[in-house]
Amino acid sequence: MHIRGDGVGDPRARVRGALRRTFATVGDARTGAARARTAVLNQLLLCVIVLFVAALALWGTGAIERSLFLSGVLLVFAGGAVALLVPWARIAQGWVLLLPLLDIVAIALMRRSEPNGGLGLLWAFPAIWLALLGVFGYVLQLVVITGIYWTLVALEPVQGWEYTTFLLPIVTVAIATATFVGSRRHAAQQELLDRQAGMLSDALQRAQRQEELIIEVLDAVDFGVLRVAPDGSVTMVNEAIGRFQQSIPGFGVRERALANAYQADGTTPLPEQDRPLLRAIRGEVFDNQIVWFGHPDERRAALTMTVRRMRDAFGVDNGAVLIARDVTAELTALRARDRLVASVSHELRTPLTSVLGYIDLAMDNLDDPDAARRNLEVAGRNSERLLEIVADILAASSSSRLSADMTISPEPLDAADIVRASAEAWRPRAAERAVSILTADVTPAAVFADPLRLRQVVDNLVSNAVKYNRDGGEIALACSTDEQTTRISVRDTGSGMALEDQHRLFERYYRARTDIEGTGLGLSISRDIARAHGGDITVHSERGIGSTFVVVLPATAGAVVERPPAVPDAVGGQ
Repeated sequence: MHIRGDGVGDPRARVRGALRRTFATVGDARTGAARARTAVLNQLLLCVIVLFVAALALWGTGAIERSLFLSGVLLVFAGGAVALLVPWARIAQGWVLLLPLLDIVAIALMRRSEPNGGLGLLWAFPAIWLALLGVFGYVLQLVVITGIYWTLVALEPVQGWEYTTFLLPIVTVAIATATFVGSRRHAAQQELLDRQAGMLSDALQRAQRQEELIIEVLDAVDFGVLRVAPDGSVTMVNEAIGRFQQSIPGFGVRERALANAYQADGTTPLPEQDRPLLRAIRGEVFDNQIVWFGHPDERRAALTMTVRRMRDAFGVDNGAVLIARDVTAELTALRARDRLVASVSHELRTPLTSVLGYIDLAMDNLDDPDAARRNLEVAGRNSERLLEIVADILAASSSSRLSADMTISPEPLDAADIVRASAEAWRPRAAERAVSILTADVTPAAVFADPLRLRQVVDNLVSNAVKYNRDGGEIALACSTDEQTTRISVRDTGSGMALEDQHRLFERYYRARTDIEGTGLGLSISRDIARAHGGDITVHSERGIGSTFVVVLPATAGAVVERPPAVPDAVGGQ
């Protein structure tokens, strides 16, 4: 028969392959340290048992060939010394086979010294060891132990071939088979456990990656997420919650939260039992509960909070998730819109009613030209007021300074002419409250500006000075220039403003006093116009003394504007 070069069908090749597999899988040991530990423990166990047997045999009265017996004992102990001295972790795994083979030979010598002493039972120990080494070790112990035993039986002149001759090999094979099957089962279970451990490790890594991804996503969003465990403890918060705690006064601080939390109307204190977190702990589910944080007279913020319950795989309550979103800008815009609508409605109704009334009076006094003229003049002034209000609204709705509503066409002007014209236009309105408009400090001052826009700015400032002044007060107008920067100032003797109002004075729709009619747009528009020219507006105000507004503009084309010196509590350009 032709034997293929790859060894298929060659018994010797199969034996070599089994031997290689045995050398690669000896001892079920996964590391060199475990392999060394197994060799030492197995050999030392046999040494202890042989030592005990030797003591019984040598001290007994039976016939024993001492030289052979001691030779076998010495071989076993030599194997023990080898097991202790050889670095099994650094040599090939298959070399450990030599130890049980050496033990088989040593036990054969011991049995030869006393055939009837039952010393052949010691072969069970190397048989177990070899069976643990795999298929090759199992077959090796079967062949070697059975062969040696039957050889010894054949060399004995008295012993015959009876059933007892086969009993020892059968017992040894049974022990080795049970050991081999148990080791295979253990190896299979170990492999299964390793595979399951690997699967669990992969699942744990995937879960950790998913958890990290979820945490990154939650930290990236701009709304707060807070998880409440079934026992009421907070187990997870994202970065947005931390930002809310830093930026919102009283948020997350128990001793301050009750005193600084208000209901959706912004003025009614929020009872403790209605706090969103406590409601979530009680098991409630709700949508968009609005809570205002901060006193109504201070800087404040509004959050809308939603709570959802969570269930585990068995449908059992697993806590809740609270989602908080900052809606301060939205609610502020809605309130500003409502105030604007109400204010504009009132502002338009008043002059429009006056216009219609004076036109009716003029029509009723057509036979008196002077009276009709006076009535029409009043109607004209109120019509101009209507145009101013409409212009303010249109300018406020402009989204860019480059749009048509904010287009400027600067040219060389004398600021004094603009200031005096505005003073003359507003003297009748000021006279109604006995407010004097002083122009003694209005001196010629060159300015490079759009005449219509500059008049709009001065009119807004003078109009505010009239409205917010006290009865019988004064308004001092002034303008000056250093040939680079031109300054126009409007000073009144009104009630003045707090520092907080000064910081917000140029915000759209903001009104320092709500008891006086207005849209809250004039100063914002005036500052936009001044900045569009390359200048600015600053304000300085003191309670009970009055306010001073200063407009700074370039005196000539290409001039660089220098802002007026800062004064305490000033809010220039804010």
